[in-house]
Amino acid sequence: MYGENVCPNAQQPPEPPAPGTLVVDTGRGDRVGEFRGVAGARWSLRPVGGGIEWEAEPHRVRPALLMEQLRARTARLNARSRGEVL
Repeated sequence: MYGENVCPNAQQPPEPPAPGTLVVDTGRGDRVGEFRGVAGARWSLRPVGGGIEWEAEPHRVRPALLMEQLRARTARLNARSRGEVL
């Protein structure tokens, strides 16, 4: 029978944001990252200010709130002012 194994609640993946947009990966403890692009069925994210990219499931990513964006950028600037390698 046609459609027998189709999940009626299956959702389409969300539209990816513009590259450079700050988002939150809820699958990794609300980690803030910069959207870099689409990698197959996952999204590629990078820590604010650089670092090793990671992949996230699109349905576990949401736009970062203004407070989360500010916190991530402030943490990067504080690390830079302490002379840490970014």
